[in-house]
Amino acid sequence: MHSKKWLMLLINLLGGAAVLGSYVWGFRTYPGASDALWGGVPENIRPFITANMLLAAAGYFAFIHFTLFRLDATHSQVFGRFGIGLFNLLYAAILLPSALWMPVSILAIEQGSQSFVWLARLLLVVVGLASLGLFFALLKVTPAQPRWAQRLAVIGSIPFCIQTVLFDAILWGVLFSV
Repeated sequence: MHSKKWLMLLINLLGGAAVLGSYVWGFRTYPGASDALWGGVPENIRPFITANMLLAAAGYFAFIHFTLFRLDATHSQVFGRFGIGLFNLLYAAILLPSALWMPVSILAIEQGSQSFVWLARLLLVVVGLASLGLFFALLKVTPAQPRWAQRLAVIGSIPFCIQTVLFDAILWGVLFSV
């Protein structure tokens, strides 16, 4: 396996474990904070957001499969000038802030800190922007073979972008307060 693919695998394994670990830590350490972590999102739309979370997770598997197992690490280019290392940067920009979101949000709630509220919002904006970057990179990567895998990756990135941009960065960001 190419060194950039190994790095991609490492970023996703460690970053994914950090994201999941932060959620386990947050819900186990602060079991009463789950309602506050919805950030004022109305209860009547939470089921739609939860359903989209599942679609976004499935989408993540579609695009990581494409970038990790289908792209040619030596010859692929994104936007005609970047190699697949761009995907590593985007994955890191998605996973690191995602892993920090739960602890920062809990600190905001526990300390009533506007600084931590803004930091939590900033983390989600970074994730949302990186998700959009990933969507466009998936659209513009060449050669995109097999084509079906690239299309599935692009389709999978759509609910992921809806989650990270619309529901997290915008909706949650506007409604979250302490």
